[in-house]
Amino acid sequence: MRKDDAWIAAVLEAEDAKLVPVWQSRNLVQRESERLAAAFLSATRFGPATPARELVLLGRFESQTYFAAEVTEVEPVLAAFPDADVKFEDLRLVGGLLEAQQAGVLAYARAMLYWRQRHRFCGLCGAPTESGSAGHVMKCTNPACATDHFPRLDPAIIVLVTDGERALLGRQASWPEGRYSTIAGFVEPGESLEDAVAREVLEETGVRILSADYHSSQPWPFPSSLMIGFTAAAGADQLPRADEELEDVRWFTRDEVAAGFPGLPPPQSVSYRLIEDWYDAGTSLPLRETPGVRLWGSRRR
Repeated sequence: MRKDDAWIAAVLEAEDAKLVPVWQSRNLVQRESERLAAAFLSATRFGPATPARELVLLGRFESQTYFAAEVTEVEPVLAAFPDADVKFEDLRLVGGLLEAQQAGVLAYARAMLYWRQRHRFCGLCGAPTESGSAGHVMKCTNPACATDHFPRLDPAIIVLVTDGERALLGRQASWPEGRYSTIAGFVEPGESLEDAVAREVLEETGVRILSADYHSSQPWPFPSSLMIGFTAAAGADQLPRADEELEDVRWFTRDEVAAGFPGLPPPQSVSYRLIEDWYDAGTSLPLRETPGVRLWGSRRR
């Protein structure tokens, strides 16, 4: 329905149409006691202030239609929730506290508006672009060019390297003390995902892997990546060394993880899932039930 302007106009006048506001790449969330939830605006109230061509149709979710909307003034949005604790937050920090589908809607809105902001002009001829297909195409207005620009994703691999009994984790110097994670990096042009895994691990840790297998993936709209998770095997004789991107890289045993060092990524991340599957395969007590495990910023009780 993206190309049906009449349908979009009618939907924006319906009571179940919602706007997903984004301000400076931050999403609007509402705190309800100990729970965090996405906060949406009524399209019938706020939609007329924003031309339909500036909105991005996200689709249907729980019997409602959602549009992403760029916000330039915060006060009118916050005023729409007079008795609620609402705030624009960085989704990287609060995404794990939201219900999964709500977090997905916010991530989608953030990524689409980030892309639109950076395609106001044609990258081929420099002419201004205009929105089409309900915000999913930016069309060059130069008749001699008329190029259509579509959203793009930057593929990045993220990999847990193990020698069976140990997991290879690294940390950046800017991270809080004790925080470690799996190895990650962007895929280069002309490179397969498997080659990217082998290259990134070698570049960042000095370890040569023996094999790599796909595990799972995770959207990462910060700003526009797709994290593609792998597990990789390496020989036990491999000695890691950090490069200029990492402050430290080392092997960790399950006992060390259970004792609270290193600090692990949050459970909603693909990095955590990679570590969790390796850990659970070698112990009777699952990682999520191990009392001494420490996550980034906290210790599990």
